[in-house]
Amino acid sequence: MFKTSYLLGAALSISLFSAPSFATTQASEELDPALAEKGRQIFMETKKRDEGWVDFTADMLMVLRNDQGQESVREVKMKSLEQLTDGDKSLTIFNKPKDVKGTAFLSYSHVVGADDQWLFLPSIKRVKRISSSNKSGPFMGSEFSFEDLSSFEIDKYRYQYLADEKVGDLESFKVEQYPVDENSGYTRRIVWVDKDEYRIIKIDFYDRKNALLKTLSYNNFELYLGQYWRALESEMFNHQTGKSTSLVWNNYQFKTGLKESDFSRSSLKRAK
Repeated sequence: MFKTSYLLGAALSISLFSAPSFATTQASEELDPALAEKGRQIFMETKKRDEGWVDFTADMLMVLRNDQGQESVREVKMKSLEQLTDGDKSLTIFNKPKDVKGTAFLSYSHVVGADDQWLFLPSIKRVKRISSSNKSGPFMGSEFSFEDLSSFEIDKYRYQYLADEKVGDLESFKVEQYPVDENSGYTRRIVWVDKDEYRIIKIDFYDRKNALLKTLSYNNFELYLGQYWRALESEMFNHQTGKSTSLVWNNYQFKTGLKESDFSRSSLKRAK
Protein backbone atom coordinates (compact mmCIF):
# COMPACT_ATOMS: atom_id res chain seq x y z
CA MET A 1 0.00 0.00 0.00
CA PHE A 2 1.22 3.47 -0.63
CA LYS A 3 -0.74 5.55 1.85
CA THR A 4 1.55 4.65 4.45
CA SER A 5 4.65 3.40 3.10
CA TYR A 6 4.34 2.82 3.75
CA LEU A 7 7.41 -0.55 8.69
CA LEU A 8 15.72 -4.96 16.60
CA GLY A 9 14.80 -4.56 19.71
CA ALA A 10 13.16 -1.86 21.72
CA ALA A 11 16.24 0.30 21.28
CA LEU A 12 15.94 2.69 18.34
CA SER A 13 18.89 3.35 16.06
CA ILE A 14 18.67 6.71 14.25
CA SER A 15 21.06 7.67 11.45
CA LEU A 16 21.52 11.39 10.96
CA PHE A 17 22.09 13.01 7.59
CA SER A 18 23.33 16.57 7.89
CA ALA A 19 24.43 17.51 4.37
CA PRO A 20 22.07 19.86 2.50
CA SER A 21 20.18 18.38 -0.43
CA PHE A 22 21.82 20.36 -3.22
CA ALA A 23 20.90 17.78 -5.87
CA THR A 24 17.21 18.16 -5.03
CA THR A 25 17.32 21.94 -5.38
CA GLN A 26 19.33 21.92 -8.58
CA ALA A 27 17.27 19.20 -10.27
CA SER A 28 13.91 20.74 -9.35
CA GLU A 29 14.98 24.08 -10.79
CA GLU A 30 15.72 22.40 -14.13
CA LEU A 31 12.35 20.67 -14.55
CA ASP A 32 10.60 20.90 -17.88
CA PRO A 33 7.25 22.61 -17.08
CA ALA A 34 5.17 20.38 -19.35
CA LEU A 35 6.74 17.16 -18.07
CA ALA A 36 6.53 18.42 -14.50
CA GLU A 37 2.80 19.04 -14.88
CA LYS A 38 2.26 15.63 -16.50
CA GLY A 39 4.06 13.94 -13.61
CA ARG A 40 1.99 15.86 -11.08
CA GLN A 41 -1.27 14.97 -12.84
CA ILE A 42 -0.40 11.26 -12.73
CA PHE A 43 -0.07 11.39 -8.95
CA MET A 44 -3.15 13.53 -8.52
CA GLU A 45 -5.06 10.74 -10.26
CA THR A 46 -3.32 8.13 -8.11
CA LYS A 47 -4.38 9.93 -4.93
CA LYS A 48 -7.91 10.61 -6.20
CA ARG A 49 -8.51 6.90 -6.79
CA ASP A 50 -7.56 6.08 -3.22
CA GLU A 51 -9.85 8.51 -1.42
CA GLY A 52 -12.89 7.71 0.69
CA TRP A 53 -11.77 4.58 2.58
CA VAL A 54 -12.38 6.42 5.92
CA ASP A 55 -10.31 4.09 8.12
CA PHE A 56 -8.77 0.63 8.12
CA THR A 57 -7.08 -1.96 10.31
CA ALA A 58 -4.76 -4.73 9.10
CA ASP A 59 -2.33 -7.34 10.38
CA MET A 60 1.22 -7.40 9.12
CA LEU A 61 4.30 -9.59 9.30
CA MET A 62 7.55 -7.64 9.09
CA VAL A 63 10.45 -9.82 7.98
CA LEU A 64 13.95 -8.39 8.41
CA ARG A 65 16.80 -10.04 6.47
CA ASN A 66 20.49 -9.32 6.83
CA ASP A 67 22.99 -9.57 3.98
CA GLN A 68 23.48 -13.28 4.80
CA GLY A 69 19.77 -14.03 4.41
CA GLN A 70 19.13 -14.57 8.13
CA GLU A 71 15.60 -13.52 9.12
CA SER A 72 13.77 -12.11 12.12
CA VAL A 73 9.99 -11.81 12.08
CA ARG A 74 7.70 -9.37 13.86
CA GLU A 75 3.93 -9.37 14.17
CA VAL A 76 2.39 -5.93 13.77
CA LYS A 77 -1.08 -4.36 13.94
CA MET A 78 -1.73 -1.36 11.74
CA LYS A 79 -4.51 1.22 12.07
CA SER A 80 -5.09 4.27 9.89
CA LEU A 81 -7.57 7.14 9.79
CA GLU A 82 -8.18 9.13 6.61
CA GLN A 83 -8.07 12.92 6.89
CA LEU A 84 -9.91 14.95 4.26
CA THR A 85 -8.09 18.25 4.82
CA ASP A 86 -4.67 16.97 5.90
CA GLY A 87 -2.43 13.93 5.68
CA ASP A 88 -3.63 10.66 7.22
CA LYS A 89 -3.04 9.44 10.77
CA SER A 90 -1.60 5.99 11.45
CA LEU A 91 -0.80 3.82 14.45
CA THR A 92 1.64 0.90 14.22
CA ILE A 93 1.68 -1.58 17.14
CA PHE A 94 4.24 -4.37 17.63
CA ASN A 95 2.82 -7.52 19.24
CA LYS A 96 5.61 -10.10 18.79
CA PRO A 97 8.33 -11.07 19.56
CA LYS A 98 8.62 -10.34 23.26
CA ASP A 99 11.51 -7.86 22.96
CA VAL A 100 9.41 -5.43 20.87
CA LYS A 101 5.94 -6.21 22.24
CA GLY A 102 4.08 -3.02 23.15
CA THR A 103 6.23 -0.73 21.03
CA ALA A 104 3.91 1.69 19.21
CA PHE A 105 4.48 4.32 16.54
CA LEU A 106 2.07 7.20 15.86
CA SER A 107 2.28 9.35 12.74
CA TYR A 108 0.34 12.46 11.71
CA SER A 109 1.09 13.17 8.07
CA HIS A 110 0.60 16.70 6.78
CA VAL A 111 -0.15 18.06 3.32
CA VAL A 112 2.69 20.55 3.68
CA GLY A 113 5.38 20.95 6.31
CA ALA A 114 6.98 18.42 8.62
CA ASP A 115 4.95 15.44 9.83
CA ASP A 116 4.42 14.76 13.53
CA GLN A 117 5.67 11.37 14.72
CA TRP A 118 6.04 9.71 18.13
CA LEU A 119 7.42 6.36 19.30
CA PHE A 120 6.48 4.64 22.57
CA LEU A 121 9.18 2.32 23.96
CA PRO A 122 7.75 0.08 26.71
CA SER A 123 11.22 -0.80 28.03
CA ILE A 124 11.62 2.78 29.30
CA LYS A 125 7.88 3.60 29.42
CA ARG A 126 8.40 6.81 27.49
CA VAL A 127 6.99 8.44 24.36
CA LYS A 128 9.72 9.93 22.18
CA ARG A 129 8.99 12.53 19.55
CA ILE A 130 10.82 11.97 16.26
CA SER A 131 12.35 15.26 15.16
CA SER A 132 12.33 16.37 11.52
CA SER A 133 16.11 16.01 11.27
CA ASN A 134 15.91 12.35 12.37
CA LYS A 135 13.23 11.11 9.99
CA SER A 136 15.74 9.74 7.50
CA GLY A 137 16.85 7.27 10.16
CA PRO A 138 15.82 3.56 10.15
CA PHE A 139 12.53 2.55 11.73
CA MET A 140 12.95 -0.23 14.32
CA GLY A 141 16.04 -1.62 12.60
CA SER A 142 14.21 -2.13 9.29
CA GLU A 143 15.10 -0.84 5.82
CA PHE A 144 12.18 1.60 6.07
CA SER A 145 12.89 5.08 7.39
CA PHE A 146 10.50 7.18 9.46
CA GLU A 147 10.09 9.30 6.33
CA ASP A 148 8.80 6.26 4.43
CA LEU A 149 5.94 5.78 6.90
CA SER A 150 4.04 8.96 6.07
CA SER A 151 1.04 9.04 3.77
CA PHE A 152 1.75 10.29 0.25
CA GLU A 153 0.88 13.97 -0.21
CA ILE A 154 1.03 15.76 -3.58
CA ASP A 155 2.68 19.01 -2.48
CA LYS A 156 5.58 17.32 -0.73
CA TYR A 157 7.25 16.68 -4.08
CA ARG A 158 8.09 18.26 -7.40
CA TYR A 159 7.61 16.02 -10.41
CA GLN A 160 9.09 15.13 -13.77
CA TYR A 161 7.49 12.61 -16.12
CA LEU A 162 10.28 10.47 -17.62
CA ALA A 163 8.77 7.80 -19.87
CA ASP A 164 6.26 5.02 -20.37
CA GLU A 165 7.88 1.78 -19.24
CA LYS A 166 6.86 -1.79 -18.62
CA VAL A 167 7.36 -3.31 -15.16
CA GLY A 168 6.82 -7.04 -15.38
CA ASP A 169 3.53 -7.42 -17.24
CA LEU A 170 2.27 -3.95 -16.36
CA GLU A 171 2.48 -0.90 -18.59
CA SER A 172 3.40 2.01 -16.36
CA PHE A 173 4.27 5.68 -16.10
CA LYS A 174 7.81 6.41 -14.90
CA VAL A 175 7.99 9.64 -12.91
CA GLU A 176 10.75 11.31 -10.92
CA GLN A 177 9.86 12.97 -7.61
CA TYR A 178 11.96 15.56 -5.78
CA PRO A 179 11.22 16.02 -2.05
CA VAL A 180 10.48 19.59 -1.02
CA ASP A 181 11.57 18.96 2.59
CA GLU A 182 15.22 19.93 3.07
CA ASN A 183 15.47 17.30 5.83
CA SER A 184 14.55 14.47 3.49
CA GLY A 185 17.04 11.61 3.34
CA TYR A 186 16.55 11.45 -0.42
CA THR A 187 17.55 13.65 -3.32
CA ARG A 188 14.91 12.01 -5.50
CA ARG A 189 12.65 9.02 -6.02
CA ILE A 190 11.78 7.33 -9.29
CA VAL A 191 8.26 5.90 -9.12
CA TRP A 192 6.45 3.54 -11.49
CA VAL A 193 2.62 3.76 -11.61
CA ASP A 194 0.60 1.25 -13.60
CA LYS A 195 -1.49 2.85 -16.33
CA ASP A 196 -4.69 0.87 -15.82
CA GLU A 197 -5.30 1.26 -12.10
CA TYR A 198 -2.84 4.03 -11.11
CA ARG A 199 -1.23 1.86 -8.43
CA ILE A 200 2.32 2.53 -7.32
CA ILE A 201 4.22 -0.66 -8.14
CA LYS A 202 7.87 0.26 -7.64
CA ILE A 203 10.00 3.06 -6.13
CA ASP A 204 13.76 3.67 -6.40
CA PHE A 205 15.19 5.87 -3.63
CA TYR A 206 18.37 7.92 -4.15
CA ASP A 207 20.41 9.08 -1.17
CA ARG A 208 21.85 12.54 -0.54
CA LYS A 209 24.85 11.72 -2.71
CA ASN A 210 22.37 10.89 -5.50
CA ALA A 211 23.35 7.21 -5.43
CA LEU A 212 20.73 4.45 -5.63
CA LEU A 213 19.98 3.49 -2.03
CA LYS A 214 16.83 1.34 -1.91
CA THR A 215 14.10 -0.17 -4.08
CA LEU A 216 10.57 -0.77 -2.82
CA SER A 217 8.53 -3.30 -4.82
CA TYR A 218 4.79 -3.94 -4.42
CA ASN A 219 3.25 -7.32 -5.31
CA ASN A 220 0.09 -9.40 -5.05
CA PHE A 221 -2.50 -6.63 -5.20
CA GLU A 222 -6.02 -7.18 -3.94
CA LEU A 223 -9.08 -4.99 -4.48
CA TYR A 224 -11.21 -3.94 -1.48
CA LEU A 225 -14.69 -2.38 -1.49
CA GLY A 226 -14.56 -2.45 -5.29
CA GLN A 227 -12.17 0.53 -5.35
CA TYR A 228 -9.13 0.36 -3.08
CA TRP A 229 -6.09 -1.61 -4.20
CA ARG A 230 -3.66 -2.86 -1.58
CA ALA A 231 -0.41 -4.78 -2.12
CA LEU A 232 -0.43 -7.81 0.16
CA GLU A 233 3.34 -8.13 -0.19
CA SER A 234 6.08 -5.54 -0.48
CA GLU A 235 9.85 -5.55 -0.13
CA MET A 236 12.34 -2.78 0.58
CA PHE A 237 15.82 -3.82 -0.63
CA ASN A 238 18.89 -1.81 0.35
CA HIS A 239 21.37 -1.88 -2.55
CA GLN A 240 24.20 -0.49 -0.42
CA THR A 241 24.02 -3.01 2.44
CA GLY A 242 22.32 -6.05 0.90
CA LYS A 243 19.70 -6.03 3.67
CA SER A 244 15.95 -6.10 3.06
CA THR A 245 12.62 -5.82 4.85
CA SER A 246 9.47 -7.53 3.60
CA LEU A 247 5.92 -6.69 4.67
CA VAL A 248 3.16 -9.29 4.35
CA TRP A 249 -0.36 -7.94 4.92
CA ASN A 250 -3.64 -9.69 5.72
CA ASN A 251 -7.02 -9.22 7.39
CA TYR A 252 -7.74 -5.77 5.97
CA GLN A 253 -10.89 -4.25 7.48
CA PHE A 254 -12.24 -0.90 6.22
CA LYS A 255 -14.67 1.59 7.79
CA THR A 256 -14.38 0.04 11.23
CA GLY A 257 -15.43 3.13 13.19
CA LEU A 258 -12.01 4.33 14.35
CA LYS A 259 -12.04 7.80 15.95
CA GLU A 260 -9.60 10.67 16.39
CA SER A 261 -9.19 9.62 20.03
CA ASP A 262 -7.76 6.28 18.84
CA PHE A 263 -4.81 8.24 17.44
CA SER A 264 -3.93 10.46 20.39
CA ARG A 265 -0.49 10.49 22.01
CA SER A 266 -2.00 8.98 25.15
CA SER A 267 -3.25 6.04 23.06
CA LEU A 268 0.34 4.96 22.43
CA LYS A 269 0.80 3.53 25.92
CA ARG A 270 -2.39 1.47 25.80
CA ALA A 271 -2.31 0.51 22.11
CA LYS A 272 -3.31 -3.07 21.26
